[in-house]
Amino acid sequence: MNETLITGASSGIGRAFAERLAAAGHDLIVVARRKDRLAELARSLSGVNVEVVVADLATDQGIDAVAELCAARPLTMLINNAGLAHYMPTGELPAAKARELVQVKVAAPTLLTRAALPGMLARGAGTIVSVAGMLAFSATAPVPERQGRAVYVGTLAHTVAMTQSLHAELAGTPIKAHVVCPGIVATEFHEVQGMDLSALPRMSAADVVTAALAGLDRGEVVSAPGVEDYGLLESVFGADLAAFGGQSAQLASRYRN
Repeated sequence: MNETLITGASSGIGRAFAERLAAAGHDLIVVARRKDRLAELARSLSGVNVEVVVADLATDQGIDAVAELCAARPLTMLINNAGLAHYMPTGELPAAKARELVQVKVAAPTLLTRAALPGMLARGAGTIVSVAGMLAFSATAPVPERQGRAVYVGTLAHTVAMTQSLHAELAGTPIKAHVVCPGIVATEFHEVQGMDLSALPRMSAADVVTAALAGLDRGEVVSAPGVEDYGLLESVFGADLAAFGGQSAQLASRYRN
């Protein structure tokens, strides 16, 4: 039996994952805040069991409830997709919104993954997919005035780094860790922020799912649906390791005198 838990399943990329995996015969546990949308999604999927779970991953209670499910159920796949934007310069970002970002994009994926892994390891099978974004690689890019998003970018970078480290931890086991990094996707994600990106080229949520699943099959740890030359990413990862390996216990000469 294939059973997959998907967070943020009520729309966008999460819904696209649900539709694709249901078509492939996966029973689903779909998690989001909006019960009406989850119920509509469940009605639209046939031939599989779909369990609706209403939870707010911006809260400790919501995270704990879903983590309990991840620990108790024989999941073959966990998809950490829930997200929100809150694009705002850090000095103007209300504490409540900063906390929501960290809860949904850092705490929730971390704790759900931690809860699901022991069972996957015991069963000898499992895949953990997290959704980040190409903004994870944009930290040094200039940002247009009043378009700050440092906290958001930081959460995506965390997701990439955690997945890569998790992949290394799981070496020698059959468990897979994967992160997909799309660019701008044609969902309601930006609209809820009051941002109209309809004039920009946007990828479909279905294509993001295609890339993630194909990337898994190809053995990629990080998939980038819109990057034609994967060597660009390999260069980034190689430079990271080169910098890490280039350290010593001696103070670098540029810091002396």
